[in-house]
Amino acid sequence: MSAIATHRPVTSRASHARAHIRGMALLEVLVALLIFMLGLLGLIGLHGVMTATQTDSKIRADAAYLATEAVGRMWSDMNNLTGYAGDANCSAASCTEWRAKVAKILPSGGAAITVDEASGDVSITLTWTTPKGGSHKYQTLTTILSKAAG
Repeated sequence: MSAIATHRPVTSRASHARAHIRGMALLEVLVALLIFMLGLLGLIGLHGVMTATQTDSKIRADAAYLATEAVGRMWSDMNNLTGYAGDANCSAASCTEWRAKVAKILPSGGAAITVDEASGDVSITLTWTTPKGGSHKYQTLTTILSKAAG
């Protein structure tokens, strides 16, 4: 009798299990990539919000500085306080320079100054529009009295 060798097919349970494991590993890699990409999108969104917030903060700080500068200019020119009053323009040379600076620094910036000569009360209101279209206002109130008035 001759011995006939029988070969089993290559597709055994062991090779089928290896193919299944390779498929699971690929699925795990795809899930990991999805989680990583969602994290990156979150970071990009956060960066955009931080940039917008930083821009808004800088503009508000500039408005506060400009209002303080106007008060300083008024203190140095107390005899001409009424020359600073106005919504769109003013008669004092220092005020005209200051308004040009406001228009240059603040986006779509404007200023309104009211002066009560009797009490020395001064109100400075700065307005601007952000690139996103939101309008903002900064207002400061102070009293400027000369030593001769007191």
